[in-house]
Amino acid sequence: MSSTDSSAEKRMTGTSERREQIIQRLRQQGSVQVNDLSLLFGVSTVTIRNDLAFLEKQGLAVRAYGGALICDGPGPGTEPSVEDKSSLNTAVKRSIAQVAADLIKPGHRVILDSGTTTFEIARMLRQHTDVIAMTNGMNVANALLEAEGVELLMTGGHLRRQSQSFYGDQAEQSLQNYHFDLLFLGVDAIDLDRGVSTHNEDEARLNRKMCEVAERIIVVTDSSKFNRSSLHKIIDTHRIDVIIVDEGIPQDSLEGLRKNGIEVILVKG
Repeated sequence: MSSTDSSAEKRMTGTSERREQIIQRLRQQGSVQVNDLSLLFGVSTVTIRNDLAFLEKQGLAVRAYGGALICDGPGPGTEPSVEDKSSLNTAVKRSIAQVAADLIKPGHRVILDSGTTTFEIARMLRQHTDVIAMTNGMNVANALLEAEGVELLMTGGHLRRQSQSFYGDQAEQSLQNYHFDLLFLGVDAIDLDRGVSTHNEDEARLNRKMCEVAERIIVVTDSSKFNRSSLHKIIDTHRIDVIIVDEGIPQDSLEGLRKNGIEVILVKG
């Protein structure tokens, strides 16, 4: 065996062993962070991100901002629970939420999609007044109970416990007789060519209805959701009016969004 072949074999063995150890840590802890793994294994953060991308393709992990979550489901694209999502990137989500809440003015009628980032927006509306907010998120509605100046509307419908969100014909019909100024839409994945997408077909259909009845569509997401796609498309990217995202957004995505006339508001990650 040549020295070149021997070196390649060592690299492959090292990669395989490292990924196996990452899997073990995911099973033990439920989540991992890129920076922690980089220090642990003495490799670059780029290498760790490649490892996590590989594990995601194998259906073993779901990448999130700064790390990854264990995938307990049957295969790739499995949706993590609200509890899992809420345990990651709290600081980033709150930074995004603060900017989003500042866009809501007295007299505004808004939709807050279900999700952990929109939950943080709801928490920041406690001092707002003369606002009407509709949501399909049970956790979002609970947060709005403390916002006395916000009139709360619920879509109703069937409850998905995995995402603590309501969906179905009743939820969609509840939107038909309303017109809203702003929609704050959380997403599972966003790709410039493939559009905005999510794991669940029923939620995608409800999200499309939300987009139809809102004057402006504001996507709130962390940068890990870019250059990814889930099974069920919500809308084309060009239909977005504003995106609030952290500074980790890929440069090509940032340039592409702005080229398409989409306002991008960056927050510190």
